[in-house]
Amino acid sequence: MFDIAIIGAGPAGATLARLIGKSYKVLLIDKRELNDSGIRGGISKCCGGLVAPDAQKIIAELGLGLPQEVLVGPQLFAVRTIDLENSIERYYQRFYINIDRDKFDKWLVSLIPKEVDARFGCSFKTYERTENGFKLRLLKDGREYIENAKIMVGADGAFSILSRQTSGRRPLARSYISIQEWFEGQSLKPYFSAIFDREVTDFYSWTIPKGDVLIVGSAMHEGKDAISKFELLKRKLTDYGFELGNRVRKEGALILRPISAKHTLVGEAGIAYIGEAGGWISPSSAEGLSYAFKSALFLAQSLKPGLDGFLERYEKSTRSIRNNILVKNLKSPFMYNPIIRQTVMKSGIQSMDMQK
Repeated sequence: MFDIAIIGAGPAGATLARLIGKSYKVLLIDKRELNDSGIRGGISKCCGGLVAPDAQKIIAELGLGLPQEVLVGPQLFAVRTIDLENSIERYYQRFYINIDRDKFDKWLVSLIPKEVDARFGCSFKTYERTENGFKLRLLKDGREYIENAKIMVGADGAFSILSRQTSGRRPLARSYISIQEWFEGQSLKPYFSAIFDREVTDFYSWTIPKGDVLIVGSAMHEGKDAISKFELLKRKLTDYGFELGNRVRKEGALILRPISAKHTLVGEAGIAYIGEAGGWISPSSAEGLSYAFKSALFLAQSLKPGLDGFLERYEKSTRSIRNNILVKNLKSPFMYNPIIRQTVMKSGIQSMDMQK
C-alpha cells in the first residue's frame, strides 16, 4: 500500500515527488520511458520550451538552477508582437530562458529521491475506491496489474485520465488544439514572436527559434478546420517574410484555457490535481510551467501535517493562483480585443526601437 500515487511525471508530478518522496511512500507513474539514456516512448510535450519570468521566479524559490545541458540557444530578450489583422508590429522587452523541453523533463525526474517508486513506460487505466483508499489498474508491457494507494494525485495534463473518471469534474474550459511544426531555419532572429489574427484563431500563434530550427505554432479551436487554419497561418507568415525551410518535426496537444475560477479543479475526496490537470494554466499566454511548480509546491506543503485534511489545506493555498488566473483574464482584452490591441500597439507604450 502506497501513501500517495502520482499520475504523471511532468514538471508538476516530478516536483511533487521530489518534495514529498522522503516523507511518504510514493508511487510515480508516467507512460513515457524517462530514464538516464533519454526520454523514450509516447510523444514529447508539445511545448515551445520557454521558461517565462513567472516560472523563473518559482524555480529560484525552489532552490533550483537550470543545468547547462537543458539550455538551447538563442536566449531571448524580446517579444516580436505581430498583429496581422491591423498590420502593426512592435517589440517588447521580455526575458525568456530557451530550453530543450525533453531534457528539462528528464532533469526534473533526475532530482526525484531514490525512495520514490517510479514506474516509467507505465499507463494508468482506471481506479476504484476501497475501504483504505484506491485500487489502481496499471498497464506495462501489455500486462495489467494492480497497486493500492491511500490518496491519488492527477498530474497527467489538461485532459487528465484521472480527472475524467471522477464525478466532480469542473465545467469544461475553452478547449484548443495546439499544433507545432519545426522547420530548418534560415536567418533566424532571436525573438519569440506572438502573432494575432482572428482568421486563424481567437487565441494566438507563435514562432520560436530553437537551435538551428524555427518552431511555428498556434492554439486553435478544436475541429476539422484546425489543420486548414494552421496551413493558412504558414502561408501568411511566408507572405510576411518568414523563411520556412524543410519541416523536420510536427506535434500537437490539447489545451484547456480557463476563463473562470470554476474551470480550475483542486480535487475531491482523497484525490488532488496539480498542473494542467487542475486547469492551472495562464488564460492569456497558455504558460503552464509556473503553475505546475506552484501547484506542486502548495500540495507538498499541504501534505506536511499529514494526509488528514490535506485537500482543505490545498484548496486554501491555491487561492493565490486562482486570483492570478482572474488577473490574467482581466489582462486578456488588451491582447485579444483587436480594437484595444491596435490602440495599445499604435501608442508604442513600453515598446522598443529595434536597431536592424
